[in-house]
Formats: sequence, structure tokens, C-alpha cells
Amino acid sequence: MQTKIKKVELRNLAFDDYKQLKKSMVESYPEMADSYWKEQDIEKLLDLFPEGQLVILADGKVVGAALSLIVAEILVDKNPNYAKITGNFTFSTHNPKGEILYGIDVFIHPDYRGLRLGRRLYDARKELCEKLNLKAIVFAGRIPNYNKHAEKLTPKKYIEKVKLKELHDPVLSFQLSNDFHVMRIMKNYLPGDADSKEFAVLLEWNNIYYDESPQLINTQKSTIRLGLIQWQMRPLINLEALFEQAEFFIDAVSGYKSDFALFPELFIAPLMADYNHLSEPDAIRELAKYADPIRKKFQEFAISYNINIISGSMPYLENGTLYNVGFLCKRDGTSEMYYKIHITPNEVLHWGMKGGSQIKTFNTDCGKIGIMICYDVEFPEMARLMADEEMNILFVPFLTDTQSGYTRVKHCAQARAIENECYVAIAGCVGNLPKVNNMDIQYAQTAVFTPSDFAFPSTGIKAETTPNTEMTLIVDVDLNLLKELHEHGSARILKDRRTDLYEIKKLNP
Repeated sequence: MQTKIKKVELRNLAFDDYKQLKKSMVESYPEMADSYWKEQDIEKLLDLFPEGQLVILADGKVVGAALSLIVAEILVDKNPNYAKITGNFTFSTHNPKGEILYGIDVFIHPDYRGLRLGRRLYDARKELCEKLNLKAIVFAGRIPNYNKHAEKLTPKKYIEKVKLKELHDPVLSFQLSNDFHVMRIMKNYLPGDADSKEFAVLLEWNNIYYDESPQLINTQKSTIRLGLIQWQMRPLINLEALFEQAEFFIDAVSGYKSDFALFPELFIAPLMADYNHLSEPDAIRELAKYADPIRKKFQEFAISYNINIISGSMPYLENGTLYNVGFLCKRDGTSEMYYKIHITPNEVLHWGMKGGSQIKTFNTDCGKIGIMICYDVEFPEMARLMADEEMNILFVPFLTDTQSGYTRVKHCAQARAIENECYVAIAGCVGNLPKVNNMDIQYAQTAVFTPSDFAFPSTGIKAETTPNTEMTLIVDVDLNLLKELHEHGSARILKDRRTDLYEIKKLNP
């Protein structure tokens, strides 16, 4: 290994590089010294697909290369033979409309191995795959150490031992460390490859950003802006006053191009002051009559302000049963209702509320979201079921009267973000309502929580408000970071679950 290198450069291959490319390739494959690419081969590759041919230079000298074609996925599936995939080495199989970036060669000069130069080539290939919106990178990797173990191990057993790091293979071990996975074993892949006993392993790296049907308009955004409203409880003379205050906040967060506006749980409680002379169960049922007018008005706001509104929650009477519900009012004019599933002892004791029976996620123009009302976030099973439905953002409107109650909501919300590899946005009410029974005081700090990994804040807190102060919180969240986390995170919680030992499932789908 050469250690004194002044400059390393990664770039596209140029035809003038051929002599150095040939020399490095011959020295990289001493066991196949006559198998180097000829000058006309490189010229044709550069003519067909110049951006797919990469070289790495050390102090101006070509010391490695990665050569590629674009091919149809069906070609890879049906042809396990290298000659057929490359069109008998003519590259006639190159198809600019194909789905697969097929690696036809990669090598690093022996004197420059151990410097992770090969990893640079692979990373550049991955970037190219994403840029060209290709489905995957596929290639066949030799297993040159297999000949040492062929008498005792089948190719399958050999590969398993390499995966478990019980054996080392200079090619396969490297590919596995670069996030490639084994698709299948290929026989008679490269005639004359005695070291591999003519076996090869078909390997694949999936492009998590691949879009099968890319659109020019109405594409789903990767960066989503959240507008969270920390609502101050104050006397309101009527429903119109509540609408006026709500519209103020919707106008404010939509003015910053927010995709969502989130209101807190039971933020309409000030309207219950008119019924304070009634018993608490009767008063909350009077408040329920505002649910449908609020849904209709918020649908209007969602359209006119071009924003998706999560209406916190409010009491709702359905066939004589009192629920705690909210509405997702989408900017396309449609709306959906969600229920609080877990009812607190206080809600049961004072109001006689019942929990809903449907756990679901919601499709929006910003991807799949989940909504839980306050106490629900303290039950991890619900969020995990939503994560299994590919939820990216969990919204939690809440109402807590004490700091200890808020602490439960906060830390459980943070746990849901970490364990489900998603964003969690919480919004609560602040202030006092001296003339409303059972709603006297509130404590809240609105926040957005993230998973805990290098791409996210080390605290797991993206942003948070000042406690107990009326304000808004506007935060951008990047869904692409979640995709990276799912596949390449330091911890991959969703992928590493032992589903062979346990599972969580809905009993009422």
C-alpha cells in the first residue's frame, strides 16, 4: 500500500486515460492478465454512457475504475451470464430507458488498496443511480477465496460464513460492507475463474429514492414545513371569536408556506364557559355541538390558505356516545376524522367519555402521517402500528394541566420518534380558564422531536417553544433523512426487530 499521496481525484473516465487504465487493470488482475478492456471497448463505453464510467487518480495516476451500463431489469433477472448481460462484450444491451445501473467492472490497483478508494467509487455510483432515478445497482461479484474452502463448503455455506465474518473474501466482504445484499448465486459466470470456481454472487444496492412514475407537477415534497400553534386559553364570547383567533394563526403559519397547521387538544374549551352552570357531563356535551361547524369552517380555511389543518380535538357526540375527536382538513377540500383511543381517568370520571376503536394513518400530499391525541402517545403499540404503515410524521395535539402531565407526553413523544424512526410534532394549550370547570390551568411546551442519529439534532429535539407562552413554531422536516436512517442509520430499529419472536397487529383492522 502506498501511503504518501498528495492528491486524490475522482472523476469521469476520459479516452486519454486508456493507457494508465489498462496498466492498472492488468496489475489488478494478474490471474487474468489478458482479460483487460481493449481500446475500442473503452471508446464504445464512453460513446454510449460517458457519465457511467468513473476513475480515481492518485497524484494524477489512474489507480482504479468503475465501469457501468444501464440495462433493463428483466435482462438481469433472466440472464445469469456475464457475456449475455454485456451483449457478448459489445455493450449492445445498454438501454438508456432501463431501470438498473449494472456494474461491469470495478478495480483498485494493488498498491493503493487499503485506502478506501474503492468505497469512493461505490459512493459515486450510488449518487449516479439516485441522480438518474434508477431502481438499483446490480453486478456480479467474484468470490476469489472460495477455492480454498470448496472441498468443505458449498457456495451458499461459504457466503453465509462471509456474511457472519467467520471467513473473509476480498471481494464479497467489501461489497457487503458497502450495503450491497446477495440476490442469488450464479454458476459458470466467468469461464476460467479458477479462484471462484466459476461461481459469482449477484449483488444489489437499492435506490431508496427511486420514483417509478416521476411527475413534473404535484410531486410529493421531501422537505415539509410544520406550523404548530401553542394556543392561549382566553375567554371567547362566541364561535365566531374562536374562528377569528384560529384564522389569525392559520394565516400566520400559511404565510410562511407551512404545509400543516396543528392545533392543540380541546382548544375550543373557552366556549364551555357559557355552560358552566351545568354539570360537567352536560357542559361538555353542549360543547360537542360545535364540532361540525368547526369542521366545515376549517375545511374552508384549508382551501383558502392552501394548508392542511389538524384541528386538535373537541368533544363529539355519535349515537349518544361522547368521543374526543379531531379533523384532518386537507387543502384539496376533503376531510377525515380521527378519534382519541385511550381516554384518561379524568375524562371518564368527569365527562363520561369513551375511546374510539379505529387506529389508522392518513394519506396527504406530504406523505403518510399519523395523529394521536395526547394520552394516546403514551401507548407505544399505536405508533408502531402506524410506523408499519409507513408513517413519516406523527402529530400529537395535547392538553396537560401540570408539568408532570406534560413530562409524560414529552418523553413518550420523544420515545415514539426514536423507536419508529419518524418525526413527532406536539402542540398544547397554555393559560388559565377560571370560569370553566375541570379546565382551570394548562401547561405546555410545543415541540418537534426527531430520531437520534447523526443527521438529526443530538438531543432529538428539532425545535421547541417557550413554555406557557402563546406563540407559533415553524419547523422544516426532511423526509429524505428518514429514508437514509431506515437503510443506513447507526441503529435501524424498524429493520432490526425480531419479528420471528414477536409481533404487534390490529385486532380491528
